Amino acid sequence: MSLRVTLLASLLLAAPVAFAQDTTDPAAMTSPWSGSGGEFGFASARGNSNTESANGRLRLRYTDDDWVHSMDLFGLRSRSEYTETSDDGTITKRSNTTANRYTGSAGSALQLGEHRQLTATVRYERDDFATYDRQSSFGLGYGTRLMEGDRFYMDAQIGPGVRRTHNTEDDETRTGLIGRGLFDVKYSLTPNTDLVNTLLVESGSYNTFGQNDFGVSVSMNAHLALKAGWQARYNSDVAEDKRKTDTLTTMNVVYKFK
Repeated sequence: MSLRVTLLASLLLAAPVAFAQDTTDPAAMTSPWSGSGGEFGFASARGNSNTESANGRLRLRYTDDDWVHSMDLFGLRSRSEYTETSDDGTITKRSNTTANRYTGSAGSALQLGEHRQLTATVRYERDDFATYDRQSSFGLGYGTRLMEGDRFYMDAQIGPGVRRTHNTEDDETRTGLIGRGLFDVKYSLTPNTDLVNTLLVESGSYNTFGQNDFGVSVSMNAHLALKAGWQARYNSDVAEDKRKTDTLTTMNVVYKFK
């Protein structure tokens, strides 16, 4: 008997037992998917000048026995339109892109016990307005819970990695070793209000990159929430005409998996 036939017969035999179970059992209904699901924010202005700005984020976690897989996608784009009048009275409409950045990361963690794991993470970033317009990294680490209370916890991941970057100032691509740290903090102010903060640091011989995301999330129901966020990004080695720190303030609608 082939493997396919054996699997099909097993499913048919198990089906009556599965349907006979009480569907109201919370353990039977628990989904392996979790996470904030998706965030989206949009702003538009019209008048003498037209501006549009949009940002979105997708965060997912999938639990499979002792393995936890995660994915984080982020995108930011801003555009402005304005009219320009020349000396002869000719009016010209011009368009400018003022922000275009997207990042993606994925990771897997092997659970060693409660709040202890071995992690592997890959991250890619594209930013058209940064000194390093392309950055990619891979890191291995050890994760643990540093602090925990009734309404508070702090998790950390620390380990080595390798990073590859492209510098727009000299058109040079470099690869080097880095030390990587990721710190997650969550504090529940009320049953429906959370303070969250995530700090990522990647430090190597020629640049130290840091990104801090702080947010206040207020749940409206089991799946929807409003979130105010503030993000700060830092690069230690930048071109002379670039600032080392960029900030972003957002107000988003969040869809959460339960």
